[in-house]
Amino acid sequence: MADPMRIRAAVRDGVVNVKVLMSHEMETGQRKDAAGKLVPAHYIRSVSATYQGKTVLSAQWGPAISKNPYLEFNFKGGQKGDKVIVIWEDNKGEKRSDEATIA
Repeated sequence: MADPMRIRAAVRDGVVNVKVLMSHEMETGQRKDAAGKLVPAHYIRSVSATYQGKTVLSAQWGPAISKNPYLEFNFKGGQKGDKVIVIWEDNKGEKRSDEATIA
């Protein structure tokens, strides 16, 4: 399984700002290794974030996203002390889910 995501969430004036750093190789399938063979594609294809069971972010990604992607987004209505859950799934079926407490 991939390394944990680093997530920070903070509320200000009723708006929650979430910053996420994901650990993932994000291989496009177009790069060649030292032997000249193509490295198979391996990238995050979907990312979602939930707050109190409601989806506050849903994204579809492809191989053009950089290695160890950084994502920042905002949503309204979050409260200090509540949890935000971020989930990604890649093209090989691997999944990662982590949560952060809103500060």
